[in-house]
Amino acid sequence: MARSAKPAAEAAKSTNQLLIEQMMTKVATISQDIEKRGQNIFGQSNLLTIDEINDYSLEFLELFVLLLQAGERIDRRGSEYKALRQFFSNFSQQIQIRGGNLEEFVRYIHFMQDIFLHNLEADATLGFQQTREILLLLASVFNDIILDVFHIYLAEKERTIQAQQEELKHTSTPITEIWDGVLTLPIIGTLDSSRTMSVMENMLARIEKDRARVVVIDVTGVQAIDSQVSHHLIQMIRAVGLMGAKAILTGIRPEIARAITSLNIDLSMVSTRSTLSEGLKEAFALLGVSVQTASGPHH
Repeated sequence: MARSAKPAAEAAKSTNQLLIEQMMTKVATISQDIEKRGQNIFGQSNLLTIDEINDYSLEFLELFVLLLQAGERIDRRGSEYKALRQFFSNFSQQIQIRGGNLEEFVRYIHFMQDIFLHNLEADATLGFQQTREILLLLASVFNDIILDVFHIYLAEKERTIQAQQEELKHTSTPITEIWDGVLTLPIIGTLDSSRTMSVMENMLARIEKDRARVVVIDVTGVQAIDSQVSHHLIQMIRAVGLMGAKAILTGIRPEIARAITSLNIDLSMVSTRSTLSEGLKEAFALLGVSVQTASGPHH
C-alpha cells in the first residue's frame, strides 16, 4: 500500500526534525530491539554485557539527537559532533582493553544503524519522500561516523603500540647497580639508532645518579653485530668515558669477535671480556674490591 500524503505543516518540517520525532516516539521499541538483537550479536563475544549494550546505545541515542538538533547540516567542528566523537573514542578504548578489534567496533555501529532503519522502515505514518530523506540522512551520518571510527581506532592502536614500545625499551635494557659504583647493562636484541639513544640517556642518568665508576655492558643477548651495531656500542662506551667512568664490554662470543675483526672495527681501546662474570671480576678489581667465593678470595 502506498504511503499517504502528509499535511503541509508536517511536510514543512525538516528531515532532522522528523527523524528526531520518530526516534523519540520509538525510544521504548528501540531499547527493546537493542536488548534482543544485542544478545544475539554480542552474547558470545564477552566484550559487552547486555546492560552495557543498553547503556552505550542509549547514550549514543541522546548524543545523536543533540547532533540533529544542532542544525540542518552536520557540523564536524561543532560541540555536538565532538561529544559524539569522544563517545566513540571512549568506547573504542573499552573494546581494545577487552581484547576486541576493529571488526567488533564497526559491527556495533552497523548494529545501531540497522535498529534505526528497521524501526523507521516499519513506520507507516511517513510519506515516501520523507522516508527517503530520513534514510539518506541516516546513511550519511553513519557513514561519517564509521570513517571517524576508523580514524579513532587506528589512533588508539598507534598510541597503544608506541606505549608498548616505550615500555619495551626500558624493560629490555635494565640498568642495575650490583655494587657501589658498578652498573650492569645487559643488551638483548638489536641496537638501532632510536634504541641506542634511549639506552644512552638512561645509562648516563644512572651513572650520574649512582656516581658509578664502572659500567659493564653485556652483549650476550645480541644475536649479530654488524658495522651499525658496533658503531652504536662504541658510541655508548665513549659516552661512559665522558662521564668519567670505565666501560667493560662482555659477552663477546667467537663468532662475534670474527665479525668485528672482518669489519675492521678497532676495539683495542675497549676493555673486553668473554663473560659477564669475568667482566664483573675486572670491575671489582678496578675498585679494589675483594670478592669472597666458595673457593677463596679473589683480588
